[in-house]
Amino acid sequence: MVGALGVSIALVLLAGCAAGPSLARSATLPVAVRSAPAGYLVVTIRNPVEPAALQAASTPRGYGGLGHYLAGGTALAQARALEHEYGLKEVSSWPIALLDVHCLVYDLPAGVDRDGLVARLARDPRVESVQPLQGFATATAPYNDPYAPLQKNVAQMSIQRAQVLARGDGVRVAIIDTGADLGHPDLRQRATTGRNFVDADEHAFRADTHGTAVAGLIGAVPNNALGIVGVAPAAQLMVYKACWRNESGGGSACNSFTLAQALTAAIEAHADIINLSLNGPSDPLLERLARRGMEQGAIIVGALPRDGGRSGFPAGVPGVIVAGELESTGDAPGVLRAPGRELISLAPDGRYDYYSGSSLAAAEVSGLIALLKSGDQRMDARQAQALLAGSATEPAQGVDACAALALLLHHPACAPPQR
Repeated sequence: MVGALGVSIALVLLAGCAAGPSLARSATLPVAVRSAPAGYLVVTIRNPVEPAALQAASTPRGYGGLGHYLAGGTALAQARALEHEYGLKEVSSWPIALLDVHCLVYDLPAGVDRDGLVARLARDPRVESVQPLQGFATATAPYNDPYAPLQKNVAQMSIQRAQVLARGDGVRVAIIDTGADLGHPDLRQRATTGRNFVDADEHAFRADTHGTAVAGLIGAVPNNALGIVGVAPAAQLMVYKACWRNESGGGSACNSFTLAQALTAAIEAHADIINLSLNGPSDPLLERLARRGMEQGAIIVGALPRDGGRSGFPAGVPGVIVAGELESTGDAPGVLRAPGRELISLAPDGRYDYYSGSSLAAAEVSGLIALLKSGDQRMDARQAQALLAGSATEPAQGVDACAALALLLHHPACAPPQR
């Protein structure tokens, strides 16, 4: 997790927690792969077949969510030939319609030099791309909501005044993270959906903490006499589970394969904003998908790594809006600062908890962009970055939702910052 999980205060257990919608099945990896990604490779093979309809995680090998874009006979034959010639073993596969490729995860032969094998495969004309399976980690007023007075971030970012002008209506926000408690009483359940790219465990999906906290910061319902206030409560939230709780080391972990599926699903669902409250090494496949999503109009928000540098995925991808904690020092260029320490948000089983980290700053910035997007659907990532960067009178004060909306809408309800 980017930042430490705060000490649980278990403020209240709310009764009547809804079960939430069932989750679609997807191509998944064995648990052994998720816990030790270094022993596996991600290989793509050209798969130039015409899709009748796009759907992530469709595959002819029996995974759920079967769609019309399948691996063609040539791609399947080449995959089998690669297995035989290089001593590989396929553990999962999935055709990526967005890139016209078939993506496979291979188990490395025992004792083989991984870098040497990658180099050999890269020279093979049948291989479109090859890379190690990378590992990633998640990064973490006058309302009648009882815990709103504890939300210092709501006051710092002028959320109350901003919600007079916009609430995120009509904006689709994809949260690529762990699972989340979709039935939490403080979420708009009819506007919150989920998909699982890790496993088929729906109970674990709804028991995941990090995604629940991120979803709450963006979309918790205001003025329902429950809990807290979300930044963009009218936005539609789409939770894509690509990360899981790391039982051994704490926090949450993800990998190239699960993140690629979730990114593709978010792009195919025409998400306006894709929130990536996580970070890890540079990853060619994920960077290609992120660029494709941005080309198609998605605004991608990523969390600033702990070292404060704009590097790796997603923070190092050009065009990604990067958010960091307001309370942290650092002068990385172009980073938007939002509150990130000891923020109260949702927790599984209808509870609430305190959290810290740039994960939270990224979630807040995604919510702010949803407010701006609902004010002007034509707004793109460059405009969003400029509006939020220009919303603070001083860099140390962080982004201001009301000032950004005033700049966008030329509305007198929020005075623009004085220079």
